[in-house]
Amino acid sequence: MLNHLKNDFTSERLFIRNLEITDTSFIYTLVNTNEWKQFIGERNIHSEEDALPYIQNILNNDHVNYWVVTLKDTQTPVGIVTFIKKDYLAYHDLGFAFLPTFMGKGYAYEAAKEVLDYLLQQEIYKNIVAVTVNSNQKSTLLLSKLGFKFERIFNHHHDLLELYSITTNQSFS
Repeated sequence: MLNHLKNDFTSERLFIRNLEITDTSFIYTLVNTNEWKQFIGERNIHSEEDALPYIQNILNNDHVNYWVVTLKDTQTPVGIVTFIKKDYLAYHDLGFAFLPTFMGKGYAYEAAKEVLDYLLQQEIYKNIVAVTVNSNQKSTLLLSKLGFKFERIFNHHHDLLELYSITTNQSFS
């Protein structure tokens, strides 16, 4: 985990906190949604017990941060925002995934904007990227709304990916 990063965020409707070992049920559900499998990939997590080592690997990785997005009023987990330094990218990658029931309600924008605004204020993160597959139009629209600019298409492990970027000198809404 990127230990120097802020642990918790609060927005109008959401509480955003670091992933915890106790999030096995939520992670199991999230990674087995059709959207996750289609746009992010199969994680072979077939039970809540399988989710535990997956979470432990995330928490033990110094290049990965997962924030769980919960509804402020009920503390129901609805999605995640991630910040990962991937070997094949020059800069840290901002990502997000939400349960289908909570898509289309503005939660992804609200959570990602809260985290992105914070990250871009940090001296170390002047450039941030995001990667998606071309067929993930919802992510493409959200990245644009967040202020990310399309850079290029590239091939990674036989997948065509779109690279977007944002810098501290860009204005975003």
